[in-house]
Amino acid sequence: MVSTEPRIAPGRLRELGPVNWVVWQVLSRAAGTDDAHLFSTLGRTGGLFRGWLHFSGRLMPGGKLSRYETELVILRVAHLRQCEYETDHHIRLGKRAGVTKEVLARVRTGPEAAGWPDKERALLTAVDQLVTTRDVDDAAWSALARHYDEKRLIEIVLLVNQYEGLASTITTLRIQTDH
Repeated sequence: MVSTEPRIAPGRLRELGPVNWVVWQVLSRAAGTDDAHLFSTLGRTGGLFRGWLHFSGRLMPGGKLSRYETELVILRVAHLRQCEYETDHHIRLGKRAGVTKEVLARVRTGPEAAGWPDKERALLTAVDQLVTTRDVDDAAWSALARHYDEKRLIEIVLLVNQYEGLASTITTLRIQTDH
């Protein structure tokens, strides 16, 4: 049986230190919760947390992809990895970026769902391949490259891997949803 209890409890001021405690408070409010467990857990790592946060923030929200496209990628990764925390958090953020209930249902079905424009279908196909095979085949890459420049192609690969790694971290540490 797999335990569902957090393996490392979310930290508070003593465990986070004053800088990470303030960061946790700000990020929790931005996420619409009193305690964003992801940040109060990862914040226990001191400067590593801030370094990770900088990298992560450069991808989302600071990336070159549209917020809508970014949320499609993250929600698909979360679905494929069955990461409830990521899914829950990014359903809320996705709504702000234009991800409707209908779009969310298509994300869960995947790139084969009816109704995707070619660009989003190519994006989700690449996500699926990266998560399942750790690569994107030539046909899928060509389809993706018809819609994105080189900077965005690199960003897509980094974004998928960032959120897949984060899903692994959340799952392994048994980080609980925020509500």
